Amino acid sequence: MWTINSEGVLESDLLKQLPWLFHGFGTRLSAEWPGGYTQLKQIHSDIVFTADHRSGCIGEGDALITATPGQVVGIRTADCVPVLLVDPETRVVAAVHAGWRGTAAEIALRTVDRMNKEYGCEQDRMLAAIGPSIGECCFAVGPEVAAHFRPYFPDANNLTHINLPEANFRQLVGAGLDARFIERSDLCTVCDASRFHSFRRDKHLAGRMVAAIAIQG
Repeated sequence: MWTINSEGVLESDLLKQLPWLFHGFGTRLSAEWPGGYTQLKQIHSDIVFTADHRSGCIGEGDALITATPGQVVGIRTADCVPVLLVDPETRVVAAVHAGWRGTAAEIALRTVDRMNKEYGCEQDRMLAAIGPSIGECCFAVGPEVAAHFRPYFPDANNLTHINLPEANFRQLVGAGLDARFIERSDLCTVCDASRFHSFRRDKHLAGRMVAAIAIQG
């Protein structure tokens, strides 16, 4: 289940179970949220940064991990898939920007792997929330892009539309996460113009939405 709070921010009910966790997926209604946060110059890559105790824009890449209480890490989207990750045991969190190139490069899997190697996070206890993004209904692709996703959808005879949230879900499960601990919004940013920015729909006029996460206190 998902709810929109008083700031216009979409929240995952799964992640809300952790009282020490700050998180959310921004919408058109939350332009000033979350205030200052650690971010990256996003380049549609598989590059993951450890962000502990660092502020502002700390480099070029597409995922941020922190174990520092009070540090907000975030990514910006306008159709790409935002993924928030947390290990409740070690209290390590991550924000992932997964466009089609990043998804094909397995950015979510690489983030989980880095959390495991650097912080001892166990994949089978991690929680994940996959926020609003372009849906399969609106993501028509040519054969060059489709070829990158055949490993995720081997039973598809004619892969003309890609389900990016599902590809990331399968990637996370493949990385060792329990499917019961992954929550998807299944909201399409292109279809819902009243709540979400969309580059595919609005081109250069599109704004951006922030997905952010932090350990409180």
